[in-house]
Amino acid sequence: MKPKKYPKADLNRKSGLFFVIGLVIVLFFVWRALELKTYPKDKVAIEQILVSDYLEEKVPVTEALNLPPPPPPPAAPEVIEIVEDVAEIEETVIQSTEINQETVVEAPPLQVEDIAVVEEEEEDVEVPFAVIENVPVFPGCTEASNEARKACFQKKIQEHIMKQFTYPDVAVELGIEGKVYVQFIIDKTGFITNIRTRGPDKLLEKEANRIIAALPQMTPGKQRGRPVKVPYTIPITFRLQ
Repeated sequence: MKPKKYPKADLNRKSGLFFVIGLVIVLFFVWRALELKTYPKDKVAIEQILVSDYLEEKVPVTEALNLPPPPPPPAAPEVIEIVEDVAEIEETVIQSTEINQETVVEAPPLQVEDIAVVEEEEEDVEVPFAVIENVPVFPGCTEASNEARKACFQKKIQEHIMKQFTYPDVAVELGIEGKVYVQFIIDKTGFITNIRTRGPDKLLEKEANRIIAALPQMTPGKQRGRPVKVPYTIPITFRLQ
């Protein structure tokens, strides 16, 4: 087939391009039509209040009440009679209660029933261990002098602590150590009371309290021949080797 004389005059030369452009335009309008959304319009009720410029106010008619006038005040009597007071009034004599140096006061005699027997109350006295006349005696201390009993008391306390001492397992695992100060009172019957502890940890304080609470009953300390309370303080050292 021979080519045409004028190739530019061919009308089908750009038909494919025009077809694609038209197809794109049609697809665009179809897409916009599918995406178009419409919303129903709500019916809005419009209310209008008409207020007139002139308001006529109706005032109720009131009637005046005809009340009678108040009665006049009573008039004063023309003649005033004076009545004499003939009743006799007895005067009350008030005796003086002042006392001077010449006044003698007689005291009533005392009866046997009026005399009450007053019992002497025992004072709850605490005497420190260092100054007490007779220190508490630990079981097993038979020394005669007070100084020897003090030394024996302190020795027995140390032996008791060494015998009862047990390091808490939790404190060993946590590496807790330190010094616990324990203060207690040996009462008038020789028992250990009022134990108080102060240390670096509650575990050590609890163990120190248990050791001191296990002390045996002692012979109470005496001051002027009477049993008294004796406070005592001792440190307990917890140290990991």
